[in-house]
Amino acid sequence: MNYYISRHPGALDWLRANAPRPAMLIRHLSSLDALGPEDTVIGTLPIHLVAEVCRRGARYLHLQIDLPAHLRGVELTAEQLTELDAHLVEYFVFRPVSDEAVLQLADQQGE
Repeated sequence: MNYYISRHPGALDWLRANAPRPAMLIRHLSSLDALGPEDTVIGTLPIHLVAEVCRRGARYLHLQIDLPAHLRGVELTAEQLTELDAHLVEYFVFRPVSDEAVLQLADQQGE
């Protein structure tokens, strides 16, 4: 299952037009309990939630834009996001428990 997650209406509109479908729209992620390896979460989550998505084996695609300073704090439309070259970037985020854990994870990702 694909999940679009954002509290921003313009971002949700952009995702509907540009991201993998079908998908369930969620404005706020209240629970990650149901996520598994077959799921893809797409949106703008804080880093600690991205780490939890990845820990559960799901994919995370981030809606990435280079936002100019004068547009920070402004609700953007889907059209503005397109003009700003919004695109999806997959991220793998893990909280290491040690340096050895980081090296082991890097080895696993390289397989």
